[in-house]
Amino acid sequence: MMTWISPAEMFGKREILSVESVFKSHPKGCLIILSSTMDSPLGFRILKPFLDRGYRVTAITPNLPYLLKDTAGETWLEEIQTGKRDPGKISLAQNLSNLMRLAYLFKFGGVYLDTDMIVLKSFKRLRNVIGAQTLEPVTRNWTRLNNAVLIFDKNHPLLLKCIQEFALTFNGNVWGHNGPYLVSRVARAVEGTEGYNFSVVTPSAFYSVNWVEIEKLFKVPRTEKDLKRVQVKVLEMQRRSYGLHLWNKFSSKFEIEEGSAMDKIVTDHCVICEKVTAS
Repeated sequence: MMTWISPAEMFGKREILSVESVFKSHPKGCLIILSSTMDSPLGFRILKPFLDRGYRVTAITPNLPYLLKDTAGETWLEEIQTGKRDPGKISLAQNLSNLMRLAYLFKFGGVYLDTDMIVLKSFKRLRNVIGAQTLEPVTRNWTRLNNAVLIFDKNHPLLLKCIQEFALTFNGNVWGHNGPYLVSRVARAVEGTEGYNFSVVTPSAFYSVNWVEIEKLFKVPRTEKDLKRVQVKVLEMQRRSYGLHLWNKFSSKFEIEEGSAMDKIVTDHCVICEKVTAS
């Protein structure tokens, strides 16, 4: 499952690459995109090349009251709609995306992916998993989680706790407070508690390249040193990573240069495989 809160015409090549990678690793999978803009004639046209090849993908307008029914999110939504709760200066749609992924997984279970995640291998072995973005250098204990990938059974108590935390501590003025920082707070509070059965995987699973370094994958290395560094990183991803987060907020301005690491990654994990490089 993915969410898309922008206009359908902005669902571009990068997002298509993400969808392609899902089906490369899970050819019999089913992908649902929660989006009122993609649930449209234009959205259908964008996804039609996948449907023509027999892949199962659809866009559905989310029914938030239904998804949040009988959770703490129900009251929060009512307060937002009636003006009793301040939505804050950060895009409400972005925070709704944070909440929708939790509510959908709680109700149905499955996998949530951001649209800037390239899937590198099958997730079949992963269950009730969340990825660490950073580790403490000495102890190797996680210091921050990220909600760009969530893999959970339906009715999982961690998800319910996250929805409660969202409603209880909502702050629409601090970036990440209701997203990555929220899942970090909740996981830290319940980790090791009986009944909360989940695993935190190391950054190599989904976040092996941080947002500062991601540009290097898009460019052809100019020096022998850079080439070796990128080759080592790509080999490490091939061995240990399930996905690669592209940090589109920072990398969307970078074009994929022909012969770059991203060029190879995209070529290896596409199903439609239209050329996306800038030579």
